[in-house]
Amino acid sequence: MKDLTVAEVLKLNPVFVDLRSPKEYQEDHLPGAVNLPLLDDKERHVVGTAYAQDGSDKAKELGLEFVAPKLPGLVGQIRQLGQNKPVVIYCWRGGLRSLAMGRVLELMNVPNYRLQGGYKAFRRYVYEYFQQDLPYKMVVLHGLTGTGKTEIIRELIKMGEPAIDLEGLANNRGSVFGNVGLGEQPTQKRFETCLFSQFQQFAPGSFVVVEGESKRIGRNYVPDNVFRAMQNGIKVLVYDDFSHRVERIIKEYRDGTEDNTQELIKSLSFLTKRLGKKRVDELKELLNAGNIFAVVEYLLVNYYDPLYNLEEIEKECQFTVSGHNPEQAAQVLKQYLSTL
Repeated sequence: MKDLTVAEVLKLNPVFVDLRSPKEYQEDHLPGAVNLPLLDDKERHVVGTAYAQDGSDKAKELGLEFVAPKLPGLVGQIRQLGQNKPVVIYCWRGGLRSLAMGRVLELMNVPNYRLQGGYKAFRRYVYEYFQQDLPYKMVVLHGLTGTGKTEIIRELIKMGEPAIDLEGLANNRGSVFGNVGLGEQPTQKRFETCLFSQFQQFAPGSFVVVEGESKRIGRNYVPDNVFRAMQNGIKVLVYDDFSHRVERIIKEYRDGTEDNTQELIKSLSFLTKRLGKKRVDELKELLNAGNIFAVVEYLLVNYYDPLYNLEEIEKECQFTVSGHNPEQAAQVLKQYLSTL
């Protein structure tokens, strides 16, 4: 067993094994980490209570009782994970959990590294990364709602081009209806880890394509240095005709087997101050009647488009592209960037 820093383990392209409890893992974890908890959430609580009330010796005894029966299985799983890649184990701060597991693996001749400082050190590393200027030139897609900006970014990602779907990482569309049909958003820590992991895939100096977002996407916040780079980046205007924008939005909210009508109706209530209670009630009735076309058309004309200062954005954009065919638009954008 050898302790390595965060910078050292990231160069290894290893299999990360997170020994923390499921709750700790769910809040955030290293990129691609597999959760093999020494203690589950309930056991961790019991051990923590014993430590607070009876001291460290009692807590260690309880921990040993919980962990001992699990060790053969854990060793076998980690051995399997390490067949093709180096294994890096970690706990919260590089303490007893990872030390104990590392010693057992060593005794069983299972090669492993231990993350020095644990998850806490990794979190500090990510925090510091977002405090410095990014080594990339951002290309920011602007355009009215429904012009296909997100689809273009996803096509670029499929093509292996440097692009990041910020809304995908945040699991939110960044609007009043942002979470409809998507479920829970990640924690801020998880959002930042995923964003950090995306940037690590790109060579310094690359053009990185993102969608123009506000500082906040649902409950997640874009780090200051990323937002600053977006404001100073190359601006590209994406356009499409009105009817196709309506079709795209309806497909996005009605695609699949889930009926999101009630979620849409609930979200409409947030527009009462802007549109008035009478108008919102009328839109709710249209949704209940299944007339989503009329609702989308009204909101585009009377809410979304007026929010967007299109004339000013057009003046700032260095390039324009049609979003009607996202795959073709991605190819056009790639060609444009190759000329810069």
